[in-house]
Amino acid sequence: MKKSLLFLSLLATTTFSSCEKFLDKKDPTATSFVEFFNTEEDLRRVVYSSYLDVFTSVSDRGILFYMEDGKSDNAYSRVEGDHHQLIANGNFTPNTTAFLYYYELQMKHMGRLNTFIANVDVPYVEDEAVRTKFKSILEALRVWHYFKLTSRWGNVPFFLEPASISSALQPAMKKEDILNILFPLAEEIASRLPENEYTSDAYMFNRYSFKALIMRYALYNERYELAAKLAKEIIDAGKYTLHPSYTDLFSYKGDKTNKEFIMKLDMVSHDNSATNSFRDLAPQFRTGNGQSYLVPTKSLVDAFWTKQGRPIDKCPLHTKEAYELNPKLNRDPRLAATVFGQGDIFYGEPINIYEPSNILFFENQRSSKSGYWFKKFVDEADAFRSGGNMAFPLLRYAEVLLTYAEAKIMLNSVDNLAKESINKLRARAGLDMTVADVNLSTRTQQEWVDLIRNERRTELAGEGVRYDDILRWKIAEKVLNEPALGHTRLVNGKVESIKIEDRTFQKHNYIWPFHQNSLRVEPGLSQNPGY
Repeated sequence: MKKSLLFLSLLATTTFSSCEKFLDKKDPTATSFVEFFNTEEDLRRVVYSSYLDVFTSVSDRGILFYMEDGKSDNAYSRVEGDHHQLIANGNFTPNTTAFLYYYELQMKHMGRLNTFIANVDVPYVEDEAVRTKFKSILEALRVWHYFKLTSRWGNVPFFLEPASISSALQPAMKKEDILNILFPLAEEIASRLPENEYTSDAYMFNRYSFKALIMRYALYNERYELAAKLAKEIIDAGKYTLHPSYTDLFSYKGDKTNKEFIMKLDMVSHDNSATNSFRDLAPQFRTGNGQSYLVPTKSLVDAFWTKQGRPIDKCPLHTKEAYELNPKLNRDPRLAATVFGQGDIFYGEPINIYEPSNILFFENQRSSKSGYWFKKFVDEADAFRSGGNMAFPLLRYAEVLLTYAEAKIMLNSVDNLAKESINKLRARAGLDMTVADVNLSTRTQQEWVDLIRNERRTELAGEGVRYDDILRWKIAEKVLNEPALGHTRLVNGKVESIKIEDRTFQKHNYIWPFHQNSLRVEPGLSQNPGY
């Protein structure tokens, strides 16, 4: 009983302290929760804060979507406290802070959402359609939390109403049982949401943006029929399209004007506070604020195939070594749009990572330990500003096309739309479609799998999905059991790559451990196998 009371105390404290932070309603006469939650604007603020705390913050690098690649073979995160580095290199235990940080973050806001959903009929609204919209968005956010929790920990406590002493004593529910509830529930919630993106608050879920999220997690959980169905519905709706320029999507040239971003992290979603992607991803330069907190690895650079759509070790035009030594040689143009480094021009000056007197020398603290930097979300307009005003995609239309193609491939039912989806992405990127057109050759299912996995990796590099991909494909035990390497060059006639760190991944690491603090206060939890 002592444990359950402690659990409830923790849940209540975190739930309502978060409410105070974001509702921030100055009413000296209010003495109860209901008095703080009684108008349509209160309801809107609750939705806004429920996004901001977990999904649309631009200041917490632990939860910023683009930093998530630091858990994977795509990138290296240089600051341990950002909670990505130790997960990537395997140097963690069940008591590593990251596992407490992420679990408490999700569970705290789950409790908060349950409380507000249970009281959603309290605020006065003039139009009940407004209440339905906001309630549906809150319910959609709760589903998102559970998708995240089950993806990381598997079996977890499952509550759709405020916690009680009896519910606190319940054992964790099996992941598959939770998903069997979530997917039908999520589709029903989507049916209640408005079809079109909102004129204001465009970051909030509409019907198709929430369907896109359900689609993502259907794919992650091998529910391929559902993933393909939802992707096809989004495609057929005609509300989104590929932006003509891949490069412009990730800079001020196209971040706010494209019709490709489906789930948005826009300026309104965080009350127009300054964005920090230049600080987080760019190099230190003169008096600029670039910190190189997250940088690409050689593994990512080598993953970009040739302009003809061939792996760099299977191209008759040049050797693998030639491609490793010169990343600009005959490569998929998405590489140059995603990564920059040695020999490239940054703010009018050439980069030299091997010159100790150069501020970009790879051993400098604020430089890149790999010798590469992400180009996505790094706009030189922010070079000497304290912050930016970048709009980001949490999910874009390209992922819908990739999802449809992957789902059909996994169902061994590759159709014309699946092929067309891949071709659209390759053509937009600038590949040589006289060779790269997937209709030009036949493939085994495994060859299709290899193709779509690499297409997904290169198209979405630096956008926070790679870690989930290597977990669900069960390839993390291979790709995270290799050293993280950086730029490659010839030294005395020998090919050498910068070594960043050693990495290890054990088979039980596909599911995260529960932190000892979580096990102490939640009697229904049991530690995951292997920990």
